Order: sequence, then structure tokens, then C-alpha cells
Amino acid sequence: MNISRRRARPFHYGVALLTGALLVAGCTAGTDSTAAPVTTPDSTRAVGVPVGEVNGALLSAAAAGDADAVGAALTQGAQVDTRDSAGRTPLMNAVLDDNLAVARVLLEFGADPDAQDNRGESPWVNTGVTGSVAMMEALLPAQPDLSLRNRFGGNALIPAAEKGHFDYVREVLRQTDIDIDHVNDLGWTALLEAVYYGDGSTVYRDIVRTLVDNGADVSIRDADGHTAYDHAVRRGFSEIADVLQPG
Repeated sequence: MNISRRRARPFHYGVALLTGALLVAGCTAGTDSTAAPVTTPDSTRAVGVPVGEVNGALLSAAAAGDADAVGAALTQGAQVDTRDSAGRTPLMNAVLDDNLAVARVLLEFGADPDAQDNRGESPWVNTGVTGSVAMMEALLPAQPDLSLRNRFGGNALIPAAEKGHFDYVREVLRQTDIDIDHVNDLGWTALLEAVYYGDGSTVYRDIVRTLVDNGADVSIRDADGHTAYDHAVRRGFSEIADVLQPG
């Protein structure tokens, strides 16, 4: 079943607590309008820290995969969904790097799993690109929009099927109600892509079987009018064709 509307995201995911003193060099307390307030766990005293500086520190820490530095930058007032030059948030980079430690800290501070970059890509949909089940499961409590599309108009299931990420395909179908028959802007479903772009190997046979067992519509045709069965026959994938045999 397709999720056609955005499900409400919880107001917060918890607060990460960091121990030790926060040392902020070169900054003084004051009323600088360019500064972000910092509240330490044991004090309500605001310390002025330039937003641009801590945002840059957050992006650098996320890119380096340093979860402790990510937490420190966020505690110092960095914006959790700040963007780099490509429009990517720290969470997006953590997903692409499959860095769970960084992703978990960001999510604790409320990172948006649906924040799209300049190309229309998002952390959630890119879990399907990387095929990381652990990252998918880390993002699920943040209630990502399962209907969110990538730059090709596809949901997270489609790139996972195309790239042969069997474990991801199985788990995203088991743990969510993502639209199994979603058609992207190029006219492909997950089933069509698994056959057309796959190599007919065991992993693709398993993906096709899993999609069919979960109710994928084998009659859907691509933009040229061909079904997944047609592609399997044309490519000589006899075992896949048997699974997709009409009637």
C-alpha cells in the first residue's frame, strides 16, 4: 500500500548528552546576532558561537565519520540539517558512507530523513541505493516518507531491486508498507528493474521471487509495452521467467 501523505514526525528523538566541558576558542559571551546559543547540561549560560563556524564543523565531522565531533558541534548550536555545496545534509552524507554511529547522533538531534539535496536525493531513498538494512532500520523511527521519490521518480525499493540488494528488498517489504508497484518517471517498477538491469544470478532470482511473493503485479508493462516476463525471456533468464509466467 502506497503512503500518499507524510506521516507526522515526532517532535524530537531525544537529547544526546555529552560529558566534559565545552571549550570554545576565540568566542566571548554576548549578544552577537550571528551567534547560536549554547546551553551546557549543567548550566543555562548562553555562550556565543558563530553559526557558520559550528555548521562547518558539523559538516566536516560528518564527512570524516567522527560521531563524537558531530555531537560536539550539535551541542554547540550547529543546525542538524545544515547543507553543503551540493545541498546534502550531514545525515545524507552519513547514509552514503553507511556510517551508523554518525547517523544515530544526527537522528537523536532530529535530523530529517527526507531532506532532499540539489538533485532531489534524500537520506531515506538512498538507503535503497546503498542497500544498508541497518541504516534503513536506524531511519525508520524518524518516520520517513515512504512515498518520497528520487531524481528518477523512484521510491527506495526500486534502486535496491536494480542493484541486487536482496536483504534490503526483503526487509523493507517486511518492515514497511512501501509501494511495491510504484512506477518511476522512466516507466520502471522494482520488478521490471530487477529483471531488465539484473544479470539473472541467484540474488536477482531471489529478489524477483520475493517481489512476486509479496504481491508485485507481474502484468505491469514498461514504457515500451514489455512486461518483466518479456524481458526475462528475451535475456534468457529461464528460472526468472518461470516465476513470472503469465496465468
